[in-house]
Amino acid sequence: MRRITIFKSKNIDKLVFIPTVILFFAVSIFLMIGGSSLQGFLQTVLNWVTGNMGWGYMWIYIINFIFFAYLIFSKYGNIRLGEIDEKPAYSNFQWGSMVFATAIDASILMLSMVDPLRYVQSPEGSVKPFSETAYNLAHMYGQYDWGPMAWLMFGAPTVAIGYMMYNKKRRIQSLSDAITILDGDSLWKNITKKVVNILVVFGIMGGVGASVGMEIPIISNVLSSLTGLPDNLAMKIGLFLVLFVIFSVAVFKGLNGGIDKLSNAHIWTAITFLAIVLILGPTVYILNSETNSVGVLIQKFIPMSLNTVPNGHPSIEQQETIFYWGWWLSYMPFMGLFIAKISRGRTIRQVLVGMLTYGALGCMSFYAVLGGYSLWLQKNGVIDLVHILNTQGQAAVISAVVGTLPMKYLMFAIYFLSCFVFLATTISSSAFVLSSFTSIPLKPGQEPSQFNRMTWVVVFIIFSFSLVLVGGFETVQTFCTLAGFPLMFVCILIIISVFKMIREDKSIISTKSYINRRRRKKKATAERKSAIKGKLILWPKNTINKKNK
Repeated sequence: MRRITIFKSKNIDKLVFIPTVILFFAVSIFLMIGGSSLQGFLQTVLNWVTGNMGWGYMWIYIINFIFFAYLIFSKYGNIRLGEIDEKPAYSNFQWGSMVFATAIDASILMLSMVDPLRYVQSPEGSVKPFSETAYNLAHMYGQYDWGPMAWLMFGAPTVAIGYMMYNKKRRIQSLSDAITILDGDSLWKNITKKVVNILVVFGIMGGVGASVGMEIPIISNVLSSLTGLPDNLAMKIGLFLVLFVIFSVAVFKGLNGGIDKLSNAHIWTAITFLAIVLILGPTVYILNSETNSVGVLIQKFIPMSLNTVPNGHPSIEQQETIFYWGWWLSYMPFMGLFIAKISRGRTIRQVLVGMLTYGALGCMSFYAVLGGYSLWLQKNGVIDLVHILNTQGQAAVISAVVGTLPMKYLMFAIYFLSCFVFLATTISSSAFVLSSFTSIPLKPGQEPSQFNRMTWVVVFIIFSFSLVLVGGFETVQTFCTLAGFPLMFVCILIIISVFKMIREDKSIISTKSYINRRRRKKKATAERKSAIKGKLILWPKNTINKKNK
């Protein structure tokens, strides 16, 4: 009895916390024992998922995109997350900066250099490798995977959470709290809520953990190029230990004084690096390539969104899209919660359009600049990056690209700092969110227990380290794809709940009444232009006509 009391005092939801922690410890041990011998097995799993379940990933994104595009242009886009006349909590610039900051992390600093090289050597259809068409498609394809389709996937949890928090005044601690079709005390609804929370934790853990497993080898390689130290397992273990200390301090301190300081620091290093590459690199080539890519993206948007390759083998481009679609699904709860928390006072339309501009365009800019620079190096024979990718891996490619920049040691330092701070920010924030999702209902202002928070830090480190031991980009792709798979069903539940919310929302009528009142009130006030000219009207025009008669 005493043990149960002690466990409850930590505010932990045992039905969600215990299964997910045990699962990831078990998977980590399996990966550590199997090591690199599991690469072939994981590649087979990835091929099966891509070939047999690709249609599912495609359709959930299509349905989501059409639904939220409809909200943007419909009357429901006028629904405000908050009171009818409430002003946004942040200015457009502040809000956009925070959304842009969430759009960039260590992964995009890495993959934006490497993805175009995969595409240019294995273009889709009958396009000849390394042809002009292949270079054009290679520059565009990553921007599709990080663009509007990806960002509107975050719209479902953002609108659902924001609406329930600010319009219905409900405390949101986990994603299931915002799924209104699960409201009630029936047994099946309570079970479904627990299942949803477990799937959300599984998705975040799998997606973010896989990110760390991909990023650590690259950071280790860059650090080796910067310092001359050997890039071996000892260096990677050292990086994990440093990250563990940073994660522990940030998560232990909580949101104030820990995670917020990391978040404020990470955006400027990335923007600085991007600006240096654009200015000191082939600026005209990058700008011309991006202009062309926008046109190609518009032209091929629908075919790419429905590309399931029923006859033949999936292309590299299609495999990459399925991988990213699974990855974005795994980040969906985390991103939705963050954007909802900063969007009070904004209409649904403002939030969705802002995500498309600040978020999608922010991500696309990295592929435009860093991807464009990699392709320029390859096309002009400065360095054979494709050969390096095929023989040494993507970590060596990134070191080679950064090494071609002026003041390369300074650029290595900026790049290393950017990636490391991004990594610390993402994992610390994710661990804090997971600890919230695996807690019993918390009181206002109460944070998850330190035991809960630190447990997720340890799980992140162990799981990520096991992925490093297996190695290979296919390992990361497999886990990200699988992590997002169950969240497709969670997304459907959220979309249904959002549809039900907006259909039953009474503020549409109230908004119209409010606007009409404002217009009537405006008619009865002075018209500025007339007042400036000396003609001051203090009552409606109809009243003036009657008096003159």
